[in-house]
Formats: sequence, structure tokens, C-alpha cells
Amino acid sequence: MPHRPLQLFSLAAPPPSPRARTSGHDAALLAHLRAHGQLAPGAERLLARRRRGVLPCDLLLAHGMVTPEDLLAAEAALRGAVILDPAVDPPEPRLIDRLGAATCLAQGLLPWRRMGHVTVIATARPDLFARREAALTALFGPVLMALTREEAIAEEILRLRAGTLARRAETLVPEAESCRNWHSRRLPLAAVAGLATLLAAALLAPATLLAVLLGWSCLTLAATAGLKALAALAQLRAHGHARAAPPPPAFAHPPMVSLLVPLFGEPAIAARLVARLARLDYPRERLEVALIVEAQDTPTRAALAGSPLPPWMRVIPVPEGRLKTKPRALNYALPFCRGEIVGVYDAEDAPAPDQITRVVERFHARGPRVACLQGVLDFYNPRSNWLSRCFTVEYAAWFRIVLPGLARLGLPVPLGGTTLFVRRAALEALGGWDAHNVTEDADLGLRLARHGYRTELVDSVTEEEANCRPLPWIRQRSRWLKGYMVTWAVHMRRPRQLLTQLGLRGFLGLQVLFLGTISQFLLAPLLWAFWLLSFGFAPPALAPLGPALPWLAGLFAAAEAVNLAANAFAVSGPRHRHLLPWVPTLIAYFPLGALAAYKGAWELLLRPFFWDKTRHGVEDPEDERPGITPEMAPARLRPAATAPAAPRAVAVSAS
Repeated sequence: MPHRPLQLFSLAAPPPSPRARTSGHDAALLAHLRAHGQLAPGAERLLARRRRGVLPCDLLLAHGMVTPEDLLAAEAALRGAVILDPAVDPPEPRLIDRLGAATCLAQGLLPWRRMGHVTVIATARPDLFARREAALTALFGPVLMALTREEAIAEEILRLRAGTLARRAETLVPEAESCRNWHSRRLPLAAVAGLATLLAAALLAPATLLAVLLGWSCLTLAATAGLKALAALAQLRAHGHARAAPPPPAFAHPPMVSLLVPLFGEPAIAARLVARLARLDYPRERLEVALIVEAQDTPTRAALAGSPLPPWMRVIPVPEGRLKTKPRALNYALPFCRGEIVGVYDAEDAPAPDQITRVVERFHARGPRVACLQGVLDFYNPRSNWLSRCFTVEYAAWFRIVLPGLARLGLPVPLGGTTLFVRRAALEALGGWDAHNVTEDADLGLRLARHGYRTELVDSVTEEEANCRPLPWIRQRSRWLKGYMVTWAVHMRRPRQLLTQLGLRGFLGLQVLFLGTISQFLLAPLLWAFWLLSFGFAPPALAPLGPALPWLAGLFAAAEAVNLAANAFAVSGPRHRHLLPWVPTLIAYFPLGALAAYKGAWELLLRPFFWDKTRHGVEDPEDERPGITPEMAPARLRPAATAPAAPRAVAVSAS
């Protein structure tokens, strides 16, 4: 299927261009702020280093050199506009509904009141209002611009239409590609019927049943090992032909990047997260971070409220609903953001400082044909214990060998849930994330591939916390495997359509990735019997296989050799070389996955949308200092910022 062009309608406000405001207005605005002593110390030096295409007031706001209230008062004075306070003079809800609550948030607009034949519309972005005026006039009739704070718009929309936004977040993905109608009475009945059939076969024809199950487990073993070998060869070939990378192409205007970071039950790690994200070196005026917190998660909200956030970070509370999942929170927060590129991080993440810059450069170099970039995940606690060492080896093979190999082979890439970056136009065209899927990342990767979008890996590392305790590991892995089961079943609803969209190679790759992985974990006990053969003990149940046993044992040994070689190659670099002696011990690590698979299969019947939360912050580095340093805080909140007091803007009611 040809790649779908990205020239699509987006809720996000269009990125401001250098001509969005006249230079005369910029100069007058800066002169007004200077005259009233409303610029913090250092503002002039910052303006002198301003990048081409960056509006001066956006720069000042992002670095905390001017308060939003002072800037709004200056805009009102120069434009002759009224400043509204929606908390004092609430808007008419029906006007919000006419434009749509999500559109109001995304475009920074608040339809306020109907006054005669004119509709007053408040905005926090007066420089962009003229570009929307024709569309607003077509919808409302004659319109008049007023000014208000962006936070005030969000607060009022949430007060009046939080439920509408929450319901929207749960049903964005088209029903045909969502698992939201998964839970039905027929599924448990089908499972009972299937178990009864297996029990009857075990009693009436045990040898036949064993042969069928063993044959399927060997087939999926060969397929998964073969796919891993192909991915590893593709990576080796790429390394062999690697050349010195040319300098990245320059882009005149850095795009706006929005980072979505869902948190739930993370009071201990919230401040550390803010500190880690503050190390990103992307221009602050082109970056925004949305810290997404469930409204009822009082401890996490209190932890975030305990320190002043930089101006480019904001907390977005998600109202309570039928679901409490990460993808629902992501869908809910997306309209609040303005970025052309949308990234996702987890609460415990520590991304490389230059990561966003490298992502933007890669998107710019590849052009619109690449809609998604997946970064590399690693761990900052690989030495905690044996489980963390094995987890690190597994992740190294997955993110450094398997996923980039799949991308090079042109196969669907099941994305990771963090360090994921998507062009907003593509994300909105797909309907965002499936709010009901507990592996929304892998599902998004498949939907991108089905609709003709390309995904690539970007060699930039985000460190996170390895789950190094057995029971939490099983709980986390059971959610992943349950999600794989659901995702495979949803995308196989219409196999012929899936084959047409992915092509034969992509279709077969999907079967191996999802069905093969699920089968390997569920049927793992059958394959363990071959370890007994290697010690010279033949279980009686395998006796009927007779002459085939050596061939099957050889297949098992070859598959293990592929796994060992891929894992060893993945950790052969200087960063992970200390893990090489632990690679053979993964043979004892993966049986935990079988327990997780059975737990996931059980939950699939009874609690398909249950999100088994992983606790973070247990094994953080000792040198992490929670809290926000003075350099991270807005300039006006730093001890050195002693600018003269600015006259306050007075809210004026137009009623």
C-alpha cells in the first residue's frame, strides 16, 4: 500500500512562522515590557541569541523571563483588546460545544459569550487568531477577539466538559481496529469449550494431542528463531556497510515537540522525572512537557505541586472514568499540546540530553515518509541482581538487534511504550492510541504499518529502571503478553484485509512476532523436555516420537544457539560487556515468562482491560537528586531574579 500523505487536518494550532506577527508589533511589545520593568534579568542576552523564526515573546515565556500575566496585559494594551477572567465570568457551554472542547484546547480558544450578533472568543494566542478568523466567522458569524490566559482556557474547558473529553479519549480509535468490544459473554464460553476439547483429547488420544502440540511448538520455535536470525543478519550487514554519517541537514525553524509523560502512583519519582527531563537540550521555546496525572492520584499531584515547574512543563489531570489506562491518559492529554512531533516517556525515564534534537534531525532527514521513530531503551540498574542483568540482556537484544532488524527488513515494528516519537498528523489520522489495549505501543506500531506509515529506530538511549523482583516482573510481563494476545486477535479479525495492507512478508512477520511469541510462552513446558534429552534422560511421553527425537533436539539446540548468539552480540559493546558471562543464564530466566503467560491468558478472560501497574523508583541511582534546581525554575522564581514589580493586569468583564 502506498504511503499515506501527511497533509491531514490536525487539531493542533499551526506552528507560528516568522511572519505570524509583524516585526513592528514584536518591537512595540518588547518596548512596552521594558518600559514597565517586566523583563527579568538576562532577558536582553537571551533575545540577542534568539534563533531565526522564534517569536521573542515565546522565547521569553519559555525561559521564564516574563510572566504570562504581564505579557497578556501588554498584548491587550497594544491591541486594544479586553482581558477576560473565565473564572469570574464563565462562558456559555453551548458555544464550546459548537467548536468542540478538544479543538478549543488544541487551538487555545474559548468561545465566551454571544453579545448581540457578535460572538466574543477569548484566546491566549492573539498572533494566530487572524489565521483562524475566517473559519470562526463561518461557524459563529461575526467574532470579536478577547484575551485570557491559556491555563484559564484549560481550567474552564475541564470544569465544563471534562466528561466529554474523557469519553472521547476512550473511543478515538475506529471500532474495527480497537479491542474495546472485546469483553463478551461468548469468550469465556469459548475458552471453556476449548479446555474441554483439550481434556477430551488428552484422555482419548494423548499421543495425537502431544504430537500436535509438540509439532506446533517446534514450528513456532523455528519461526521465531529464524526471524531473530534474519533480524540479526540485517543488523550485521548494516554495521558492515556503515559509513561516516554526513552532517544532519539544517532546518531553519525547529518544530514544536510535545512530550507526554503519564504518571500514576509515582510520588517518590515525580521530582526526579522533572529533573531528568530538564536535562534535555532542545530549545525550550520549541518544547513542551505534559505531566499527565489521574485526577484522583492525590500523592503524585501533591509531589508535583511541591516544586515550581519550568514554564515549558505543565500538569494535566485526567478525570476519573470507566478505564484507568496509559493510552486513555495519552489520548486525553493530546489536545492540550501543540507539537508537530509527539513523544512519549515513562515516569522512570532518563533520556539522553540530545535525544530530542537527534529525533528532530532524523525526521527532517527522512521526510514525511517516516512517521514514527523508536529510541533505544536501556537500564540504569543492571547490576542490582541476576534478574536485572537478564532483563538488561533481553532489552539489549530487543532494541539493538530485533527491532532495528525488523525495520530494515520492512516488517511491522511493535513499538515500545516509551522513547516513542510520532508525527502528530499520522497519530491523529489513526485515532491516537487504543485506550482499552494494555499494550497500546505494539498495537500502534501495527496500525502504523497497516496504513502505510514507516517506522525506524533512532540510536539514542533512554535509561529506565529494570524490574528486578520476581513477582512484579511476572505481573508486568503478564500484561505485555495479554496485550499481545489481544492485539493479535484484533488485527486478525479480517485476515484478508490485513494481508492486503501488509503484504505477504509483513503478514507472515506479524504471525511470527505475535502468535509465535504467545505460543512459545504457553507451550514452553513441552520444550523444556528437550533439556532432559541433553542430559541423557528421555521422558516416557516422548517415546512415541522415536527417530524424530534427534532432529527435534537439534532444532531446539539450534534455536538456543541463535538466541545466545544474538544476546551476546547485543551486549558485546563497552557499555554491556560485563553482562556477557550472564548470557547463558537466560535459559533459567525465560521460564518466568511461562508463568506470566498463564496469568495473562487468565486475565484475558476475566479482566481484559486491567492494567497491572508496575511500581517505579525502587532501584533509582543513588546520585539522583530529587527536586528542581534553581537553574530549572522560571527566571522570576530564582533567588537572583529581583526585577521591579510589574503592574498587574485587571480582569475586565464584558457582560
